[in-house]
Amino acid sequence: MTFRRLRILLLLGVLAAAAGLTWLEQTMVRSWRAPLDVVVIPINGDGSPKAARAIRLLQASDFDDINAFLEREIERYGVKQSPAIRVTLLPELKQKPPAPPRDGSVLKTVFWSLQLRWWVYRQSDSRLPQLGTIKLFVLYHVPQGNVALEHSLGLQKGLIGVVHAFADPGQRHQNNIVIAHELLHTLGATDKYAAGGMPIYPQGYAEPELPPHLPRHQAEIMAGRLVSRAGRVVMPPSLEQCVIGAMTAREINFDEGFKRRFGSAD
Repeated sequence: MTFRRLRILLLLGVLAAAAGLTWLEQTMVRSWRAPLDVVVIPINGDGSPKAARAIRLLQASDFDDINAFLEREIERYGVKQSPAIRVTLLPELKQKPPAPPRDGSVLKTVFWSLQLRWWVYRQSDSRLPQLGTIKLFVLYHVPQGNVALEHSLGLQKGLIGVVHAFADPGQRHQNNIVIAHELLHTLGATDKYAAGGMPIYPQGYAEPELPPHLPRHQAEIMAGRLVSRAGRVVMPPSLEQCVIGAMTAREINFDEGFKRRFGSAD
């Protein structure tokens, strides 16, 4: 066997092993047989003293409403599971993850995804286990008037989320909407909004049986917005006003099989 063929075989073996680990991770987390293990790793996104102070004051309980939201929605789909997730808050990380490409190039995005997964692997140690653990890197920024934060991202491969959040205790509940949204991306959920943040009808609406022009009091979590009485697209105040819609439920494995597997355990 030539050296070139040996290299090709080794590369194919590495790719096969990576694909196998990805499949195993997804099988583990999407089976919903146990609470999801989620680690939150805070990062000072703008290098400011205010963001540093907000990170110092963080507690794992600050993310309790994400668990409450998932417990409520799991029960709405026919199963009681408590807790739904176990959140571990890790110490602040001083390094930032690689930034995604700004031009949206498919090739560049694929390369960035691989770069991000390698970066996460390099950060791992005994505090940051890999297999089956959802890893959410939350970059905190001081609010700057009406300036929007960078787009947050969640990757199914590697179970990785990169979340941009406000370093403001008053924004905690809305930060958790974004965190929950990206967490569900890691489980296979897709976005349910169009350009400008407008929810896509019907899958991006709570109560999709109602006409799209009627205002809503709740938002589908993967749309992250609702249409208010004034006809504006707004973010709900907290996860209490968010639901997991039927399409998202299928994507994250809240199907009839889910109910059959666990419904008798209530």
